[in-house]
Amino acid sequence: MGNLDGRVAVITGGGRGQGRAHALALAGAGADIVVCDVAAPVPGLPYALSTPGDLAETAELVERTGRRCIAVRADVRSLEQVCSVAERAIEEFDRIDILVANAGIASHSAIAEMDEQMWRDMIDTNLTGVFHSFRAVVPHMIERRWGRVIATSSIVAKMGVRNAAHYAATKWGVLGLVKSLSLEVAEYGITVNALLPSGVDTDMIQNPATWRLMVPDKENPTKEDWMAIIESGPPNADLIQPAEVAEAVLLLVSEHGRHFNGEAVTISCGGSANTS
Repeated sequence: MGNLDGRVAVITGGGRGQGRAHALALAGAGADIVVCDVAAPVPGLPYALSTPGDLAETAELVERTGRRCIAVRADVRSLEQVCSVAERAIEEFDRIDILVANAGIASHSAIAEMDEQMWRDMIDTNLTGVFHSFRAVVPHMIERRWGRVIATSSIVAKMGVRNAAHYAATKWGVLGLVKSLSLEVAEYGITVNALLPSGVDTDMIQNPATWRLMVPDKENPTKEDWMAIIESGPPNADLIQPAEVAEAVLLLVSEHGRHFNGEAVTISCGGSANTS
């Protein structure tokens, strides 16, 4: 018996990476899962997003744990589409107990060179997408007077970052949304928290564009070049595995996590030692 038996979780950005890890961890603890992902290209990104096949694979992996999984293609930039995901969850399971607003993208540009479309795509996905997820699910949680809400932010929400100011701005914004919503819904037995990991070993950062950014003195750096730099540092400063982030999610959504509310929980390999 898991400590989430009978619970239902909605997870955005669940086609692969952190979202898939969260789906598997919550299912392993007993929850039924509704997972959504855009599962389509977004022009201008330096890496490929998940595919319908990835989303189907997440559902298959969840179902191997013995839990039910509904997989839906949805773009968090659309409130209508995210509301449809919430409606589907309630239709299938009659409840939503947990929301993990995880969907996000990354790209790189200096502010002086950034075009408006790159800025808008980042804001619409990473910040407005979190608002849409909150807006679609929280009214149902208020009605039921219980809920656990988690949003994926980043350690860069507490610092500046070169060549990704638009990304940092969205993650700062997610903190503002989380802290504000936590105040609005605490009386209903709902907790709202943000997770702030540093680099997580997913396709979002394991791509040639990131390698060039991290290894600027080499013309065509590879994953091995970047990993060599990481491995030359402190032993606990390597990339975080998605399953490690999922362990924090498990704590925050359980009864043991009920006193976490309005928190910015960092998993930063020591990076938060240099932030306030």
